[in-house]
Amino acid sequence: MKVLLAINPEYVQNILSGIKKYEFRKSVAKQPVSSIIIYETVPTKKVVAEVEVVAVLKASPEELWSLTSDAAGTSKDFFDAYFTGREFAYAYKLGKVNRFDEPKELSEYGVTAAPQGFVYIK
Repeated sequence: MKVLLAINPEYVQNILSGIKKYEFRKSVAKQPVSSIIIYETVPTKKVVAEVEVVAVLKASPEELWSLTSDAAGTSKDFFDAYFTGREFAYAYKLGKVNRFDEPKELSEYGVTAAPQGFVYIK
């Protein structure tokens, strides 16, 4: 199963360049995820890549940061603010990235609006 995620341009660029090897989320898909389809938010507003998911991590925010900080692609301050008050934090561990030659429209995936969380794609 694939999921489509909306990701800010700064983090998309970090994923595409290999700096960011984890995508952090407050919740994850209940079904196993083989890859993430990346929708780059404003100003791009296009689907720009697909990235393999090699693992899903679940831990306390403190533990998760210690496991992922070397390739988090984000600051500790942002990470802490994002997971404030959470018992658990999640991260998709990212593998091979396939950047599309031409960005795609959401409609090509049967999606009409950028997801707030995620959308399953078959």
